[in-house]
Amino acid sequence: MAAIDLANKTSNVIDPAGNFAAITPHASNELLFRTRAVFVGGAGNVVAVSADGTEVTFTGVLAGTVLPIRTVRIDDTSTATAMVALW
Repeated sequence: MAAIDLANKTSNVIDPAGNFAAITPHASNELLFRTRAVFVGGAGNVVAVSADGTEVTFTGVLAGTVLPIRTVRIDDTSTATAMVALW
């Protein structure tokens, strides 16, 4: 069966992510996009910042977790590792 080309399809909130990139946590530098989710490769805390600047800590996130959050920055106080942005 041939793959379906979704390149020109409008993105819906329930659609899977079409792009991904490693996240380098930082104190002030925002990502170049707003995520759909964040994959956490190594367990720890994830400090996420929303588009309006609200900061929240997800405590004790297990390795392999996908956090379904829209964030513009992962703060460098996060202790989780190997994070990947999905958007």
